[in-house]
Parts: sequence; structure tokens; C-alpha cells
Amino acid sequence: MFADVTLPIAFDSFTYLVPSELENKVRRGSRVVVPLGKNKIYTGVVLTLHSNTPQGVELKSIIEVLDEQPAVNELQLRFWQWMASYYICPLGDVMKAALPGAMKPKDEEALKEKNKKRRSADAHSAEAKTSPLSTLSPVQQQAMESIEKSFSEKNVTLLHGVTSSGKTEIYIHLIHKCLQEGKQVLYLLPEIALTTQITERLRRVFGDKMGVYHSKFTEAQRLDIYKRQASACPYQLILGVRSGIFLPFSNLGLIIIDEEHEHSYKQQEPAPRYHARSAAIMLAHMAGAKTLLGTATPSFEVYHMARKERYGYVQLTHRHRDMQLPTVEVIDTKEAKRKKLMKGAFSPRLIEAMREALDRKEQIILFQNRRGFSSFIECKQCGWVPRCPHCDVTLTLHKKTATLTCHYCGYTTHIPTQCPACEETAFTDIGVGTEKVEEQIAKLFEGAATLRMDLDTAKTRLQHERIISDFACHKADILIGTQMVTKGLDFDNVSVVGILDADSMLNLPDFRSYERAFQTLSQVAGRAGRNRKPGLVILQTRSADSDIIRHITNNDYWQMFYEQMSERQLFNYPPFRRLINVYLRHRDDQLLDHLADDMGERLRAVFGDRVLGPERPPIARMHSLYIRKIMLKIEHQASVTQVREALLSIQSQMLAMPIAKSLNIYYDVDPL
Repeated sequence: MFADVTLPIAFDSFTYLVPSELENKVRRGSRVVVPLGKNKIYTGVVLTLHSNTPQGVELKSIIEVLDEQPAVNELQLRFWQWMASYYICPLGDVMKAALPGAMKPKDEEALKEKNKKRRSADAHSAEAKTSPLSTLSPVQQQAMESIEKSFSEKNVTLLHGVTSSGKTEIYIHLIHKCLQEGKQVLYLLPEIALTTQITERLRRVFGDKMGVYHSKFTEAQRLDIYKRQASACPYQLILGVRSGIFLPFSNLGLIIIDEEHEHSYKQQEPAPRYHARSAAIMLAHMAGAKTLLGTATPSFEVYHMARKERYGYVQLTHRHRDMQLPTVEVIDTKEAKRKKLMKGAFSPRLIEAMREALDRKEQIILFQNRRGFSSFIECKQCGWVPRCPHCDVTLTLHKKTATLTCHYCGYTTHIPTQCPACEETAFTDIGVGTEKVEEQIAKLFEGAATLRMDLDTAKTRLQHERIISDFACHKADILIGTQMVTKGLDFDNVSVVGILDADSMLNLPDFRSYERAFQTLSQVAGRAGRNRKPGLVILQTRSADSDIIRHITNNDYWQMFYEQMSERQLFNYPPFRRLINVYLRHRDDQLLDHLADDMGERLRAVFGDRVLGPERPPIARMHSLYIRKIMLKIEHQASVTQVREALLSIQSQMLAMPIAKSLNIYYDVDPL
């Protein structure tokens, strides 16, 4: 007997001999310990068992079987294989992403004690009594009935509800009904920060029927959840971020994807570069389950599918309990700067609104989509700017740690004492980050307590939870943050939201920039006035007369959608075509140009004018590797299998050339 085994490396599978003493133990989905190369040992997963003797190779034998029952079920294996095929990556990369790192023999022994402690803590927290379901309002009840009717006809439904319209309460009722039917539910959120707020809300209703799963948990905790899901007594409800799609489910009935528009659902690095929304829809299809997509600002792809009636569509146009949408005031910072009225990042109107809110003992959220103190420093004499030695970017100033940091590879250095170009000792900092905003607030509003939430202050799950909990308990008056503060957070006492620099999202070289700006700015605006208190949003911009600012001010998603869709159709962008970005990486910039041109011509020979490039991306070097990008625009009716086979064939031709020995080629399917 032979077994095809996938390992957590960039390869599909290897064939091993099954020793006679293990033949009754090895099954599809079992974890096995196998040798690779001269002296490496890996834990892999069995894909198939067969009697086809491989020719021309000397096979090694499986060393050990780790599971009495398969650790990976049939649904998971089919899902892995679909993901590897659709996202054009090795199956081993999918396995590496799908299984907790602790699912290796050497790790499991070390984690046993931690698991015991974790289980004990879980058992203690589960002792809390559950609260009954809240009664839905007439509008919510009507929406729920519409969703159920839609599910009788379609597998996927979009719930399009304005911010604070009560979507979460509808989710809870749908979950409750699904659990009563004996089925499991997967509830996905785009950010770990959001799981902090909603966990207790769900725990009060579902108690120990719910498990939480995301990458900020320790390996011990993730392993414990995985094993619980693979057992005979799994959690009925899993709350998690995108990695939750990889857990084992035995009777999946519903997947809820909240804030479906969020680009955090897209895995960027490493492979598989999957989109959790698309992957979850496929998982639900394989499991015979339904998918509910919820958002106040639908992604164009999803809304387009709803308009074509491929997805069901349910709308909530009013906030819960008749709360009013916040008033949006647009401040022209270009004019304010010309008149020298700006105080740092703050216009006079924003300062006034913040003072009034603080006097009323209300809270404020400030959104600045850049962390650190400033974007970069510059020599006052010659204009020299320190750059990352490994990436094609400037180094961001972090004043608190007195360092310059690359936000792509993590390279860090001290602030120079003199310019290496002209020996000048004076530097000026350019741009405003969240750290500088925090410093300016301390000068403008003495005595106001602040919290900052970005990748510098919220690196761990506990840090996330502490910031959100402290702000919810009013231990701070002002919360400053990057996109972390835009996504579904619910604070009753926030009356003012300040968007300090809307233009940072509008001037990106990306066909999605307006869609993304509308979504982000509308979402952060929706944090204001969520508890019968009138909300005010101060939106600062140098483009006060632009269409996108007008759409945000009027909360006019539909006009923005129609205007952008006409452009996308004209230039063959999603949702009218599928995009596949082909990336080439190499240490030699000139050689990479030659190789990228060669691959571009080979692609054009197959795909014709569907190929754009090669081109240098905005960041053309990362981690000391130069990068080139080639874009393919593929019709939706094209065969996914044939496209994949053509790309891999051309890749093989390229890598077979002696000069391409160190060339790295990878794919980003449905890029954001």
C-alpha cells in the first residue's frame, strides 16, 4: 500500500510506502510522521491510499501514525484541494495555513499542561448562566423573515444595513434557530478587535456552546479548539477571523460573514492568498450550508451579484431604535492651511466640536490612517531622507522609541545624529501619524485621557481587549486609531468622530481606491451617535468638492456604485472580469526585468490582450527582493482549471531556464 501525503512546505504531495504494521491505522486525513531528504522529519496529512507503484523512485516509509481517528475530515480535504486549485498554490501551503502549528508531535507534549489550564479556565467561564434572546423590533423581525425566505431560494444572501441598524441581533436569532436544528454556525469577523466586543454578547446567549478562534490565541489554545471541533462534542458556534474557515465542522448549517466588504478578509502573505469571504461561500456550498453576508457598505462584487439576483438581498435602511445617522461636516483643510488656522492636524471646527463633547462628558474617536509619529524625516539642508535598505520605502519615525522603522520588513534603526550626505544635524519630520496626533492632543486638551489603537499598541489579543474595554468603561475620553477603529466597534458614549485626513485614502493608484475610501470613511463615521445621542462627524480633506466626499456626506452608496461601475465595465475590472496578478521576485533588478519581459510575452501568446505588464509595483523591492507584476483580466466563464494549467506550464518553462535559477513566481488571485 502507498500513501500520498501533503507536508507543510510549498509542494503538493509526496508518495510514501505504508509499512504492513501500519496498514490498518493509516487513513485519508490521518496525520503521519514521515522522512524527507537526508535527515528531515515532518508531520503530514494523508490525501490518498492506493496500490499504484511509483516508477523510477526509491520510496521511503511512513514512520508513525499520530491519530486513531483522522485529524482532518473529508470536507476539509476537499476544501483544501479546491483552495490550492483556485488560488494557484501548492497544497502544502494550504495545509500549513489550515492546521495549528502545534499539531506536531514535539509540540503536543509541551502543550499538554497549557491545554489543561486552558480547559479549566474555559470550564469556569462556561458556568455563567445564559440570558434569553432579546425581542426583535418589527423592522428586524421583517428582515429576519426576508433572510429566511431568501435562504429557501438561494444559498447566499446579502444583508445590507446601515451602521447601528441592529444586524448583530438578527445574526443572534438566526444562530439560535440554526443551533436548535442541531447544526453548527461559523461567525466570521474581519478583525480580532471586533471579537473582543462581541464575544461577551454572544456568550451571554450561547454560553459554552460557543468557541472563539483566531491567530492571536496561543498555540495551546488554538490546538485545544481544533481538537474540540474534531471530537464527538464540538462547539456548535465558532466565532473567529478568517482562519476559522479551516476548522473541522461535522454539521455546518450557516456561515455569517460580518463586515463582508473588509479587505482584512484577504490573506496577503504568505500563500495561500485566499479571500475568506469567497472561500467561506465555497465551504458552505460543499457542506450544504447557507451564507449570510452583512455590511453597511457592500463590496462591489457582492452587491453586483445581488443585483443580478445570484445572491438574495435584504435591506435595513434605518438605525435601531430610530437613532439618527450622524451629521457629516466637511472641513476644507486646504483653505484652513492657507489662512494658517490649522493647529497641527486639527481644524478650528474639529477642536471646537471636541471641546464641546468633552464638556458634556462624551467620548471622541479620531481616525488617522497612518501609525508612527510621522511618515519620514528629512534633512533640512539637502533633503536627504532615510530609506529601508531592504525595501523600496522610506522609514517611519517612531518618536516614543526614538527609532526609524520599515513597516514592511520590520527593519529598525536609530534616528541619525547627522545627515550622511551633507553632515547637517537638523532634521524635520514630514507627515502625521497616530503617535503625533496623540502628542498634539496632549497640548490642545490638557487633562483629556487618550488611548491609541494601532499595530504598535495592540500587538496582542490582551492589548486589543484592554484598549477596547478601557474605552468602553470611559477610562479615556479620546480613542485615536488607524483602520482598527473603523470596523464595527460599538461605544454608546461616542458623539464625535474626527477623520483627520481623508485624502490619504483617495489618492492611491488603485481602481478600488474610491470604493475603499467610501467604505472606510462611512464605517468610521458610523461609530458616532449610537445610543440616542446625536452624532457628529468632522471630515477633514483637501478635496472638499470631490464626488466621493459628496457621496460620503450624503451616505449615497448607490450613486457612488453606479458611477464607479461604469468605469470598471469600460476598462474590464471586477466585477466584470477576474483578476490574477502574477508576481516575479529576484535579487538582481536588471535580470528580473529581462525575465519579467520574457514571461509577459509567453503569457500574451496564450492569453492575448488579457495581459497587462510587466510593471514595477508601487513598492518594487521588499525583503531585499525586487518585484515585477503582470496582471491578467480573465472572463468569468473561462475555465479555472485551464487558466491554472496554462499559468503553471509557463512557470515551469521559466524556471527551467538556467538564468532563472533563483527566480520566485507566485500568484494573487482576486487581488485587493
